[in-house]
Amino acid sequence: MQHDYAIEQLLKDELNRQRHGLELIASENFTSLQVMQTMGSCFSNKYAEGYPGKRYYGGCEVVDKAETLAIERLKKLFGAEYANVQPHSGAQANAAVFLGVLKPGDPILGFDLSHGGHLSHGSPVNFSGKVYQANFYGVEEHSGLIDMDKVEQKAMEVKPKLIICGASAYSRDWDYQRFRSIADKVGALLLADIAHPAGLIATQLLNDPLPHCHIITSTTHKTLRGPRGGIIMMGKNFENPWGRTTKAGKPIMMSDILNSAVFPGMQGGPLEHIIAAKAVAFHEALQDDYKDYTQRVVKNAQAMVKALMEKGYKIISDGTDNHLMLIDLRNKGVTGKVAEQALVKAELTVNKNMVPFDDQSPMITSGIRIGTAAITTRGLDEKDCHQIVNWIDQVITNVENDTTINKVKAEINEFMQQYPLYPEL
Repeated sequence: MQHDYAIEQLLKDELNRQRHGLELIASENFTSLQVMQTMGSCFSNKYAEGYPGKRYYGGCEVVDKAETLAIERLKKLFGAEYANVQPHSGAQANAAVFLGVLKPGDPILGFDLSHGGHLSHGSPVNFSGKVYQANFYGVEEHSGLIDMDKVEQKAMEVKPKLIICGASAYSRDWDYQRFRSIADKVGALLLADIAHPAGLIATQLLNDPLPHCHIITSTTHKTLRGPRGGIIMMGKNFENPWGRTTKAGKPIMMSDILNSAVFPGMQGGPLEHIIAAKAVAFHEALQDDYKDYTQRVVKNAQAMVKALMEKGYKIISDGTDNHLMLIDLRNKGVTGKVAEQALVKAELTVNKNMVPFDDQSPMITSGIRIGTAAITTRGLDEKDCHQIVNWIDQVITNVENDTTINKVKAEINEFMQQYPLYPEL
């Protein structure tokens, strides 16, 4: 078989890009070498439709053990009674929940995408907004915070069947207990999508949704520092609230509904190499040093916010409780798109992002989103975050000056030699 030198070279190019630059995209991180190697393992060859002990294929006795290990480790990590590790992504985890608990046309209430929510929480361009009747709550323009009284008012108005709390660009903690009281008032189920802060929740740095939310979804690749994938959890399993029963007349448990929604409802065969890598990541997150890591993630984010605000940057909600921040660049006279392009040239990788009440299009935006999970994995600390802010400011105030941008890039490339990435490779 002929060797693929083209892809081999692209892999080397990507590794060099990751090694030399500063990864500031809030939804990205660097896995351990073992997680990465497990993703490229012989588990990739195995088809395993179904669940451990109940497969539609033979030869699953080994992958059954790996998937069971992933489930048990995830349950231990979050204190969950139920876990499903098969969703290919966070969006598919959300889709499976919707399929399991909703009917087409049912009203849902989610966090507005333009205020920091996620596509799969009801955006009109996503399945969640096409199949279901989507309604939204948002943040207050003056504070950048969610007004829970207004969330309750909206819920009373639209009577959703499902309320979703969670975001992709919201830097504050969530009041899951208040959300649950609202859900109970209107007879809704409550879904927490913790894709971004999952690792901070697992180490008790943020509020825990499991005692309050009926169902929890997450990705595994952001603050959890695992492979790209999704999960579904419940703090407690419970009987379905619609009176559905088995042929024998027994109430159907929500765990059975969710499992069926993932397979065969949303997916075919699970990715057992990714599930095995999830098991490795959960094992790593159960170690004592992982909490030290998540604490440093938050400290780095708060240090970066402070330094940015001292330089006159507007941070939505004036701070952060987690790993990310959303920066409104309108007072700097630069769009998110222009800022992103200039920063990427300097190997400061960020993403443009809508800000609440944005007057630019989603492809232009007025803001950028920054996160500290990846740079913390590399070993950077609060002092380094101040230097990163200096570089960001130099680029944003000189977005058309290639001399300045190239100077910053050279400084970053030299700086990052102190923090080797995958030196074993």
